[in-house]
Amino acid sequence: MTDPRYPQLARLLVEYSTALEKGDRVLLDMIDVPDEMVVALMRAARQVGAVPVVEVRHTRVTREVMRETSPDHARLLRDIELFRMRKMQAYIVIRGAANANEAADVRSDRLQLFSKTLRPVLDYRLSKTRWVVLRWPTPSMAQAANMSTEAFEDFYFDVCTANYPRMARAMVPLAKRMQCADQVRLKGPGTDLVFSIKGIGAKPCNGLRNIPDGECFSCPTLKSANGVIQFNTPTLYAGTRFENIRLELKEGRIVKATGSNEKKLNEILDTDPGARRIGEFSLGFHPRILNPMCDILFDEKIAGSLHFTPGQAYEDCGNGNKSAVHWDMVLIQRPEWGGGEVWFDGELIRKDGLFLPKDLRPLNPDRLK
Repeated sequence: MTDPRYPQLARLLVEYSTALEKGDRVLLDMIDVPDEMVVALMRAARQVGAVPVVEVRHTRVTREVMRETSPDHARLLRDIELFRMRKMQAYIVIRGAANANEAADVRSDRLQLFSKTLRPVLDYRLSKTRWVVLRWPTPSMAQAANMSTEAFEDFYFDVCTANYPRMARAMVPLAKRMQCADQVRLKGPGTDLVFSIKGIGAKPCNGLRNIPDGECFSCPTLKSANGVIQFNTPTLYAGTRFENIRLELKEGRIVKATGSNEKKLNEILDTDPGARRIGEFSLGFHPRILNPMCDILFDEKIAGSLHFTPGQAYEDCGNGNKSAVHWDMVLIQRPEWGGGEVWFDGELIRKDGLFLPKDLRPLNPDRLK
């Protein structure tokens, strides 16, 4: 018997996140996802008259694809996948993995070659399709969250099927403030960073691109960031876990990066010139996500958090930075994580994870739930 939460989630992705309509072609990119969920998505798409195209992948196989890739091989995959993506109006990807570190032993140069070569596929998907990305709950995710498998599954579906239209209404004032802001200052333990977001704009994220969702992002102007930021959550990138990352920035460029696995950290930041520039700044506020689990789609939405992103900037609300890297690094500012402050143009916007201005208080957890 199919879990009744599967069709509920499928309807959210089809009817709200991608707003599929009759005749839309949608690529369902399913990575280590139960067949029952794939079937639920196909049925939900067909129910509204859309045409589902299904790709089934497995992370262990993908590791092998990348492990011995070559320029010719990567270009062939890029050409095939780009041809297919250009046929689509929408894209839904669900990523499961029994082992989140499956790619940890793939050589850095192979990972860089693969990501750089296939970047046009990602760029087309981001700019030309209606898309949504989410994870699939697995025992490894439950373990990372320090929860039992059953408890994590309950948490997952509770978080992913939140009332996103209500959240969308609550974040409108924050988006307006970010659109008008110039100088941003971040303060906290080990952190004192200033930058400008003048003229960049802001993008509220309310379940139309990522599930779970609950953030509003902008981007520093290309050369404006100066100071230091100390992240207090672990982060997983290219199959490797990093902790205690500290970035020093001068005129928008990361001039020093320290933390665990420092050699690989700097190898990633040296992928290309844009990897040491910043491509995103965002505030997170999903009321039911409180602690990191080394999964960025969850961690970047943590209530009372922010993330600061070396690498590629989005076309909308971006500074034009280009890179094969887009690495969201998360700083939680609630009191139990050391606290912290976010300032816009000299006004204290958020302190210790809670929004202070009256128009922003509906985004605080006690109101947003």
